[in-house]
Amino acid sequence: MLYDIKLSIEYSFQAPAAGARQILHAMPLTIAGRQRLIAGSIDIDPSPAMRREREDFFGNRLSDIAFNDPHSKVVIRLKARVEVTGGAEPAAASVDLRALRHALDATTDLGPRTPLHFLPASPYAKPDPAIADWARLQSGPDRQCGEIVSDLGLALHREMRFDADATTVETPAAEAFAARHGVCQDFTHIMIIALRSLGIPAGYVSGYLRTLPPPGQERLEGADAMHAWVSAWCGPGVGWVEYDPTNAVFAGTDHIVVAYGRDYADVAPVRGAMRTAGGQTSNQSVDVAPVGS
Repeated sequence: MLYDIKLSIEYSFQAPAAGARQILHAMPLTIAGRQRLIAGSIDIDPSPAMRREREDFFGNRLSDIAFNDPHSKVVIRLKARVEVTGGAEPAAASVDLRALRHALDATTDLGPRTPLHFLPASPYAKPDPAIADWARLQSGPDRQCGEIVSDLGLALHREMRFDADATTVETPAAEAFAARHGVCQDFTHIMIIALRSLGIPAGYVSGYLRTLPPPGQERLEGADAMHAWVSAWCGPGVGWVEYDPTNAVFAGTDHIVVAYGRDYADVAPVRGAMRTAGGQTSNQSVDVAPVGS
């Protein structure tokens, strides 16, 4: 599939901001056998005093920007064309939890995609007894890890209600799980905590998702938002798989990867600090359109 992607993020400040330093994760990755970034650009208004394109520890593309002059508004616009050729389902039978534990004990690699980085707690994915108890009920020591990933994701999808107004970026995953509602970020963090509690390395995937309008209705440009799903390591024979608990599917050709991390803190679209007073408002719109549609 060939997609044209548009992203717009707009911030308005009640009082002029100055001395801002921010990191942007928005440009899709090129992943061998999965997706290819054909072309892409990010425009920022006002133009930052400093801008540097680089990769972070996990190999994600990012823009490092800084503003020196006071400004009351920032608009970030991305355009990209991406070819997606594959998904991230298990390609072979995976090991059970005992064999996975032995494989992890034998792992010595400390590179960006080693599963060892994705087992400990992280800022947005802290251990929770209720989530761990729930995860144990959905799994067993003799089940294959790929099956556990699928079963946990499906169970979460059935028990959780998607509600765009129920939580914020700062809502703890444990709180969203107790209330059984939230957005894709909550679904993803809860599933990460559940998998890690079983000893399965799990991380956060930020990206774009092609969505389809209800039957009989026209597709609305810019109505989409950035999406999130789970990456889980199922042993050396299978490696990393990706599951979308919000939609109860393994990531396929409708999922376009922007960044991998331990949780949202590693891959937030915009993260940084500034000097300002008063409040701020923000608006985001995303459009993912198959080329020729």
